[in-house]
Amino acid sequence: MRSGNTVNVAPHDAVVALAAEIAIAAAAEAGLAIRAGLSGALEVRPKGGSGDLVTSLDLRSESIIVGRLRRAFPDHRILAEESGLLDGADEAWCWVVDPLDGTNNIAVGLPVYSIGIALCHYGVPVLGVVHEPTTGRTWSARRGHGATGPNGPLRRRRTPPPLAGPTLAWLQGYPVARTDPTARALRLTLESGARRLIQLWSPLLCWIMLSRGDIDGFVGYRAGVVDLPAGSLIARESGITLTGFDGAPLDDRIDPVGQEVSFLAARPDLLSDLTLLVKSAADVTVSGLGGPAIPISR
Repeated sequence: MRSGNTVNVAPHDAVVALAAEIAIAAAAEAGLAIRAGLSGALEVRPKGGSGDLVTSLDLRSESIIVGRLRRAFPDHRILAEESGLLDGADEAWCWVVDPLDGTNNIAVGLPVYSIGIALCHYGVPVLGVVHEPTTGRTWSARRGHGATGPNGPLRRRRTPPPLAGPTLAWLQGYPVARTDPTARALRLTLESGARRLIQLWSPLLCWIMLSRGDIDGFVGYRAGVVDLPAGSLIARESGITLTGFDGAPLDDRIDPVGQEVSFLAARPDLLSDLTLLVKSAADVTVSGLGGPAIPISR
């Protein structure tokens, strides 16, 4: 994703329609495998030096999803959380797979997790699928066709602006250190200005909560690219607006190599207030932390 104007791409509707069927079925099968695996011993090990984890369930889920996608679309590229970028002959199409969003929750016995699958055409997400294995519910969106939930078209509830302050969700990427002064300043500012700040450890479910109207806004700081396209497309198609920290529209084009994204997402009538709140974090200094602050765009 990049700040700027979104590029309009018109892929073949038949490809995206078939892709939706395949992705929804793959997510459901992987979800059943995760639930079944939770009844046995869970193998957990560190992944990298940032405190992230990987389990045998992540790998099993990813194997199921990638296998289904490869059989249906052998020429497509696939960017998967655990396997990285898997090449394909047709570079126009790239799948983005988060096989288990919420691994850290599972590791501590918290049943809050999801599966995300997106399809991008020349970098632009055209399909997003989010599946919640604990309930068996699935949400999806095709670009320009709206978003769909378990009970049909996904429409946000129309509610008045919250008098006690908005309910917000927060996401920071795994490379962000606990002592990062910008992340600390942002969290402190958001907690001070919100009725509640949710840190769910499963950002895909935060996108769904925002799309349904359960929460009012979502702020991400240096988020990884795998966490974004499935949920953000569903949010866009449900009427949510996405910008950068500077308030400029956020282009949702994906670069699969080493990209981090900072974003604001909110219902349109609350976006300007959320933008001002985030910008005010530039004036906040949290003492006792090492390292220089990274400037927040005004």
